Amino acid sequence: MATQIVMDHTGDSRHFFDQTDPEGLAKAERRFKKLTGQGFIAAIRTADGDLKVVRTLDSTADETLFYPRLVGG
Repeated sequence: MATQIVMDHTGDSRHFFDQTDPEGLAKAERRFKKLTGQGFIAAIRTADGDLKVVRTLDSTADETLFYPRLVGG
């Protein structure tokens, strides 16, 4: 079971999906495109434990973290 974690001003929300289920994967892909289209940054954890920014859904990743872009002022 994979997880998409969305961070925002209210905290975080988690969306779970089965990577082997075509319907669940399609829903995760739509969520990925919607969030990145709204300006969220998507990142996955590498085998070394570091975060790596991704531009497309990696269906093999156990976790994808979405966080809003920081805006300076």
